[in-house]
Amino acid sequence: MLVFSKQKLVFLSVPKTGTTAWQAALAEHASMIVSDPPELKHAPIFRYNRFFRPALEKFIGEDLHVIAVMREPIDWLGSWYRYRQRPFLSGKPVSTEDMSFDAFVRDYVAGAQPRHANVGSQSKFLEPQKNGTAATHVFRYEDQPALADYLEARLGFRVETDRLNASPREPLALSPETEAVLRRKYAPDFRLYASIGPDGSYTPEPVPSPIN
Repeated sequence: MLVFSKQKLVFLSVPKTGTTAWQAALAEHASMIVSDPPELKHAPIFRYNRFFRPALEKFIGEDLHVIAVMREPIDWLGSWYRYRQRPFLSGKPVSTEDMSFDAFVRDYVAGAQPRHANVGSQSKFLEPQKNGTAATHVFRYEDQPALADYLEARLGFRVETDRLNASPREPLALSPETEAVLRRKYAPDFRLYASIGPDGSYTPEPVPSPIN
């Protein structure tokens, strides 16, 4: 997560959306960099709202812009799958070694996810809070120029990135049956991604109603 106090901008770090490269490009201009531990670096909206927003609003102001990047949901899962195939994870419970992508996604949509498939959800990461805290702009990972244009306009300088921390690209195949289950069980992710406009505008998922 990056904070730019003068520009009243907060850049959340959704895992597997290329934010490592953006952090490297923007770090020298940021007022605050949260790079560790991962639970804080990748703080979702609910954690930002609870731990960061009160302090930032007190010292920077209440009209903060909160931005994030979202990846096409199947491609996002593919990035997790490829990352967890890396040799340094071999033999560990989170490894996807010797597993097909289809099997990984079937584990992801299972009622009780095994550790290698417990990677969360982008729509849950970006879920608005009951007090109105939400991302003001969400950009598609696949449309890097749109994010760069926004950042340059907001920050006032040219932004260039190098692609960092990228997993090896391999063909990913899903059976029609597995993809259908994924799209049904994680429909909020697909709806949210489809709603994103080129200027970062989007349609947030409804705030969940309290359970009585």
